[in-house]
Amino acid sequence: MVDGLVASLEASDWGLPTPAERWSIHDQVSHLAFFDEQAVLAVASPTRFREGAQALIGAGMDFPDRIAEQYRSMPVPDLLEWFRASRAELLRVFGGLDGATRVPWFGPDMSLMSSATARLMETWAHGLDIAETIGAEVVASSRLHHIAHLGVRTLGFSFSLRNRQVPTGEVRVELEAPDGGTWVWGPPDVADTVRGTALDFCLVVTQRRHFLDTGLDVRGPAARSWMAIAQAFAGAASDGRPQRTVGAAS
Repeated sequence: MVDGLVASLEASDWGLPTPAERWSIHDQVSHLAFFDEQAVLAVASPTRFREGAQALIGAGMDFPDRIAEQYRSMPVPDLLEWFRASRAELLRVFGGLDGATRVPWFGPDMSLMSSATARLMETWAHGLDIAETIGAEVVASSRLHHIAHLGVRTLGFSFSLRNRQVPTGEVRVELEAPDGGTWVWGPPDVADTVRGTALDFCLVVTQRRHFLDTGLDVRGPAARSWMAIAQAFAGAASDGRPQRTVGAAS
């Protein structure tokens, strides 16, 4: 996805500002290259990864911004080569291991399968930022199921990250899949529900849209609180994108 978006860009286009505050296309790609590389290191040498991660976090939770700044002077051809090489190595290493293998990360440890899903989520979200910048269309596909599943699983994480009490009740999520089917999480007989398209849900949990700027039907206090802070990615608690339009939820 990302390679197809940037491969034919002029060098000057890489400096275009994206919807992510203070980040250019160049920053989006260096972010993906760096963290793909880190995901491989977490598998190959967990001790080295933890040492590096602790050093980054210890210097402040703004480390993604500091990493982006660190690589802004990298020439575009070198950056594109780095991105392609780190992604190829990620696919090679992950493809040969058991998905249940536990690996460290910048948040809680996770399974290799969850780590792969997180890389897919990050690639989609940052690729979306690039697509919006250059006016390219991103077509929803069944792969959004992985991102939606991660979004559901990180409900508790989203609250804990902000030192807020995790809701005790369950939330039912019903999503319209791109192929016309329905994806469902949670029991049917609960008051808190989130319903809408898989695309809208994924935009919210990756913090690419405020939930009131989507067509999601969000009902119940727990569901509304979750959608306001939903965060499927590790790192510092993020406020996400501001609301663009006036809206309301039930």
